[in-house]
Amino acid sequence: MNYNQNNKIAQITSQTLIIGVDIAKFKHVARAQDFRGLEFGKPLHFENTKDSFDVFVEWIREIQGQQDMNKVIVGVEPTGHYWLNLAHYLKELNLKLVVVNPMHVKKTKELDDNSPTKNDVKDAKVIAQLVKDGRYAEPKIPEGVYADLRIARKIRDLLSVDLYKDKFTIGLIDIFLNS
Repeated sequence: MNYNQNNKIAQITSQTLIIGVDIAKFKHVARAQDFRGLEFGKPLHFENTKDSFDVFVEWIREIQGQQDMNKVIVGVEPTGHYWLNLAHYLKELNLKLVVVNPMHVKKTKELDDNSPTKNDVKDAKVIAQLVKDGRYAEPKIPEGVYADLRIARKIRDLLSVDLYKDKFTIGLIDIFLNS
């Protein structure tokens, strides 16, 4: 959806649990907070597997029950393609997923402790803060034929690169043989 920042902020109420997730290749880190920035529970470290995603959702449901919140918004920093597994999993469960700009995370992290050091637990908190402030986008994750078309396009691009390399190599061989 195409919201301005005020509309994004208005979606986050006192009944909204905000989850910030720092995505990594193998282990993700999640932190939970409310609309005022009050944190709940300990940071959760989980892997990029379905079983770990189940633990992650159970952790969310537990905090929701403890804090009597009925809405959840999960914010992630889209790191490579590693966030897509979690995105598809959360979409199946109808949990709202949003993405934050990695440059915003980098620039915002110094506000908390005046230190630019990289730390997954710290980044998860910064991501949650950016979501709270309405500084996020809602990703369009293609489904069905549209997902197939995206994959086909990627394969076509890869084949085109390979074909170009083959033509270039043959051209070099011809030049070498004819000289």
